[in-house]
Amino acid sequence: MTDAPPTTGLHHVTNICTDMDETVEFYEDVLGWHTVKRTQNYDDPGTKHYYFSPTPKGEPGTNVTYFEYPDSRGAPGPGASHHFAFGVPDAETLAEWQTHLREQGVRVSEIKDRTYFESIYFSDPDGLVFELATAGPGFDVDEETPGESEIDPFDAGDVE
Repeated sequence: MTDAPPTTGLHHVTNICTDMDETVEFYEDVLGWHTVKRTQNYDDPGTKHYYFSPTPKGEPGTNVTYFEYPDSRGAPGPGASHHFAFGVPDAETLAEWQTHLREQGVRVSEIKDRTYFESIYFSDPDGLVFELATAGPGFDVDEETPGESEIDPFDAGDVE
């Protein structure tokens, strides 16, 4: 560890979409989130910048924001995000989400055991991959101090 100044954790994540109306519909109607701010990109005036949160006030740490670039298409690779995960409290809630998403017409994976949590995967209208992950069992299930050694789940038999 270094003597870097402290942070409070993740503040928000910003993504790019091609159609803000579709993105609003996805967050409000499918995920049940709130649109907490509609503004412009401060660095690119004229570009929509919307903020979504599971809470009505959009407290720091709860926000996902989007810039709208209608004629763009991203490419996976270095410098791009692979996916991001939202937390759910437990496996029961995860199963409820899986059912809810399917009822909304969203293609969603089977429940995956990731050793440290269970999760499901799905995509937004632009193909950005989301994960919903349970709170436990936690990162200390295979070592006393999380991060003290490199774990190979294939050698450990956690993955077939």
